Amino acid sequence: MPPSVPSLPRRVAHILRTSLFAQVACALVLGVLVGKLWPGFASDLQPLGDGFTRLIKTIISPLVFCVVVVGIAKAGDLKAFGRIGLKALIWFEVASTLALIIGLVAANVIQPGSGMHVDPATLNTAAVDAKTGGGHLPSTTEFIVNALPTSFIGAFAENSLLQVLILACLVGAALLHLGHTKVPQVLPAIEQAQEIIFAVVGFVMRLAPIAVFGAMAVLIGQYGLGVIETYAKLIVLCYAAAALFIVLLAVALKAVTGLSLWKFLRYIREEMLLALGTASTESVMPRVMQKLRKAGARDDAVGLVLPTGYSFNLDGASLYLSIGTLFIAQAVGVDLSLSQQITVVLVLMLTSKGMAGIPGSAFLALSATASSLGAIPAGAVALLLGVDRIMDSMRVVTNLLGNCVAVFAVSRWEGALDIERAKKVLGGDTVEPAAEEQPAAVPAETTKESAVAETTK
Repeated sequence: MPPSVPSLPRRVAHILRTSLFAQVACALVLGVLVGKLWPGFASDLQPLGDGFTRLIKTIISPLVFCVVVVGIAKAGDLKAFGRIGLKALIWFEVASTLALIIGLVAANVIQPGSGMHVDPATLNTAAVDAKTGGGHLPSTTEFIVNALPTSFIGAFAENSLLQVLILACLVGAALLHLGHTKVPQVLPAIEQAQEIIFAVVGFVMRLAPIAVFGAMAVLIGQYGLGVIETYAKLIVLCYAAAALFIVLLAVALKAVTGLSLWKFLRYIREEMLLALGTASTESVMPRVMQKLRKAGARDDAVGLVLPTGYSFNLDGASLYLSIGTLFIAQAVGVDLSLSQQITVVLVLMLTSKGMAGIPGSAFLALSATASSLGAIPAGAVALLLGVDRIMDSMRVVTNLLGNCVAVFAVSRWEGALDIERAKKVLGGDTVEPAAEEQPAAVPAETTKESAVAETTK
């Protein structure tokens, strides 16, 4: 007798119970409905998204530390790790500069701010100060100095990824220098801590649908859908430029590694939808690191390139900043010359680095760019206050894909990528756990010593 086919309600219930993607998608839709129908109630749901983000942030620093230390110790070559870092920085600079240029060209062709004839004196610049909290972007010197830790514990307490990376590199180098015979228990302990952290990530991710529901309800409740009509031209231009940049990323990934970006996007669809719902790439960093390792990228490459990209490779933010600068200039009737637009690129190349984690960093970068040109009133950046939150989805998708492509490209460049494994994983095939995902083998030195001891007995 043929087995009975489950009814449609049972199949739907099974999918909702087992698929994070389905849960997050439903939460996204419910959040939009609640925000539209009950905006007052929706504004009270802010703690749902904020609480989830805080939980994830507590995991990121120790996870990055463990992955990098284990990656260096297992790779056994500190020079290779240095090469990975250098190649990553080169990739980041090329990618973010390309994003800036694409944004400027698109804004010159479409001119989203033309015809608005805005008087800067009528704008509420106090709202910009409230958005940025009176802060400022660090100078190049400040950025470098702030990347150096002043306390081992403080780097983790402040959740400073660059400081944690430096500490992890130092600890990994020390493990290589001392070898397994002097500190045989340290590396296994760090590996076990890493597994515990990944288990915690699994627990926290069960709250993801609740976080997406709260974040989306707050967004729609506060800003509504009317802002889309007001800034339609700018929004469409930013998203179209981001789509073009992602196509170029796909071409670059295919040329360098032979992998398909669309298959990778399907592979991380749950994390991408969660990042869209919470408007944060940090909320998915632990899961994305785990999936990149599973897809054949070596631990040291994943541990160094992805976290560093969160500070140095903000491709989506670069697109938005270049388009936003020209939009503001066009809106207030300022015609920027070619030399001034080149200045925009040069200034944004500096100000766009290290923006992650700074409140209102986009407005700080725009204000700094306007001040350096001297032709655009700095207060004109208030024009973007109403649309900034709508741009989060574009920035999140572009930033996340840009950093993931960087991991694959730099790993391939350094010979730290298992291409065959990557193709199988992205194609949906079942593969055995990689060697780095399995328990660490007993060091050769320890085995020999045990054998000698046994012979002596």
